[in-house]
Amino acid sequence: MLIPSIDLKGGAVVQLVQGEKLAIRDEDVFRWVRRFATFPKVQVIDLDAAMGSGDNLALVRQIAGALSCRVGGGIRTVERARDVLAAGAQQIIAGSSLFRNGAPDLAFAQMLSDEVGRERVIAAVDSRGGHVVIHGWKTVLPLTASDAVRALEPYCDEFLYTHVDTEGLMCGTSFEAIRAVRDATTRRVTAAGGITTQQEIDDLHAMGVDAVVGMAIYTGTLNLERGTQNPN
Repeated sequence: MLIPSIDLKGGAVVQLVQGEKLAIRDEDVFRWVRRFATFPKVQVIDLDAAMGSGDNLALVRQIAGALSCRVGGGIRTVERARDVLAAGAQQIIAGSSLFRNGAPDLAFAQMLSDEVGRERVIAAVDSRGGHVVIHGWKTVLPLTASDAVRALEPYCDEFLYTHVDTEGLMCGTSFEAIRAVRDATTRRVTAAGGITTQQEIDDLHAMGVDAVVGMAIYTGTLNLERGTQNPN
């Protein structure tokens, strides 16, 4: 399944290369909300909240009330998770908050799962160079994505795996890395990071993995109307 991504920064929809270089900025957020309205799942990420540089919570609440979406970015407390869910989000995505002192923070994971329900928790595990990265991909942890998902499996219903090495580069993703994560857990896995073509989406679907796509949609490379890659 294709899951479009709405990444928010400074009140606008953005696409960043490797989480840093701005490639696309569109102030008309609700143009994309309307475009994605027919999708059964949409991913909404508050990048400002994720990076600790502010937040787009009011906008997130509006989008969550309009789309069937999962929301991440700045989910560091149970209160924030409850707020987003109360606004209409189907699930919350927790990332950096699930790690502490270089290891999975099982106490917080347990608390989050208990308070909002395991079925509403998606654990985000991001990997660069074979190791988990947190805090906007700046902090490298001494464990692999497979290590992380095995530890966090009891506390979530799904994993979001981002292959940071290919994020935003429009060069395809790593099926080997995604397969390793999928094989490490019985939970559902959604993959992100460089997914560009319909063929990749189809191949991931055949593996039982959903695909989050951002840059390929916003550049028009992936034609959503036809479900095919734009030849231009």
